[in-house]
Amino acid sequence: MNSPAPVLRTVLGDIAPDAVRGPALAHEHLVLDLDHRGDGGAVLAAGRHTAAVTAELAALREEYGLALVVELTCRGMGRDVRTLARISRDAQVAVVAATGWYYEPFHTPEIDRGSVADLAATLVREIEDGIGTTGIRPGVLGEIGSHGDIPAPPESKVLRASARAALATGLSVATHAQLGRGGLAQLELLTAEGLPPHRISLGHQDLLDDPAVHRELAASGAYVAFDTVGKDSYQSDDTRLRLLLALLEAGHADRALLSCDISRHGYLTSEGGQGYGHLFGSFLPEVRAAGVDDDLIDLLTRRNPLRFLSGANVEES
Repeated sequence: MNSPAPVLRTVLGDIAPDAVRGPALAHEHLVLDLDHRGDGGAVLAAGRHTAAVTAELAALREEYGLALVVELTCRGMGRDVRTLARISRDAQVAVVAATGWYYEPFHTPEIDRGSVADLAATLVREIEDGIGTTGIRPGVLGEIGSHGDIPAPPESKVLRASARAALATGLSVATHAQLGRGGLAQLELLTAEGLPPHRISLGHQDLLDDPAVHRELAASGAYVAFDTVGKDSYQSDDTRLRLLLALLEAGHADRALLSCDISRHGYLTSEGGQGYGHLFGSFLPEVRAAGVDDDLIDLLTRRNPLRFLSGANVEES
């Protein structure tokens, strides 16, 4: 009996992975609210910022062929999939929505009340039935969060539940490792539940200046996300470039994912920020200047994220 063909689940419906011919942003936010202190900075508000976000994505489609955004805003992060669908339709860029829970400061009450099995069942219901009453189904579990070298007990519960939901539904898991720490512990928890490493992306590894850890994660078969490109207040792009080149030179180009993790409205180009296009306009030219050719760029920005999300081995562009 033949296995079903891999599909990519977007907010506007399923598409074939090989229909995505341009690059992807593997970890972004288009609508979110992480503002716990009242300053309003960690917000991309539906309505107030939607037009600017849409305009940026449309411009990147025109200039660089941007074809896909993996939007990792999940439960407790101000997720709004109706607005994601509107942005996707208006910008003509495919968007993958997420489900799961972020790290502990943003946990919702059901995490304390529920068992691992309860939480996994909640995620499976969203994946199979859609988010709320929208009918829009998530295409990835993420960004599943922890902080520190070892996840806190509630974070461990969420990671285990996410692995079980991934196994039940065929989706992959993208994590938030605060400041790049704890990726190995996340990987251990997820794989202990039976989730294969190739269905796991360990987030924010470009904030951890430890090439040995990156090699260990990649050697396991997991994806290593260099997904805060342009966030110079956390790490310089010079350091990111050095870390990425080290991973490529170690033979792990097929395990790297790239993105910018735009998570504040001040990062939008309309407000003077680096924008979603910093990866294409600033960082990738530096990668090319270091000797990386166009085929490898396509691997990093298109084939890797498509394989992570769907399991499909897409052809070279």
